[in-house]
Amino acid sequence: MASRKLLLGLTAGRRLRFRTQQLFWAANLPEATTSRSLAAAAAQQLGGSPAALLFSSRTISSTRPATQSAGDAPGPRLIMPEDEFHKLADGTIHDLLEKLEEYGDSIQMDGFDIDYGNQVLTLRLGDLGTYVVNKQAPNRQIWLSSPVSGPARFDWDTSSDGWIYKRTGANLLQLLEKEIGELCGTPVELS
Repeated sequence: MASRKLLLGLTAGRRLRFRTQQLFWAANLPEATTSRSLAAAAAQQLGGSPAALLFSSRTISSTRPATQSAGDAPGPRLIMPEDEFHKLADGTIHDLLEKLEEYGDSIQMDGFDIDYGNQVLTLRLGDLGTYVVNKQAPNRQIWLSSPVSGPARFDWDTSSDGWIYKRTGANLLQLLEKEIGELCGTPVELS
């Protein structure tokens, strides 16, 4: 029994030293600099020991708001319920699929191919490039890879009732209409 207590004590001590090293390493990261002074102040209040620093840093770092932006735009954003996201994203992607199939039939372009599988919409325009549209449920976004404008992440905007790229303010459907229409030489109606 005594050896088991000793073993548990040694294991806990190793974990504490390892976690403390991780915290000091993480304290040098740019994102952690804002909470470093808070962690140090909390550790002083709790006695200044490494265990106090560990406890206070864990508590502070785990309070990151759930509404933080995914990186495209500064500031908070509310997280949409997952079932609502899937309904909106699936509806948008399926509408795109139908309209682009009709468009492809009407223009009779060599290399025009549209495919939908594993929740990824792929539009091949022969030598002109390939578009990929897919949904990212954890971020509640639709991602677009465009041969013209590159990658973009679109968030649902309730005020405009559409998928908007927050960096540029571009609407997903309008961007696709513009780019595909210019590449193919024939206007396309996706809205």
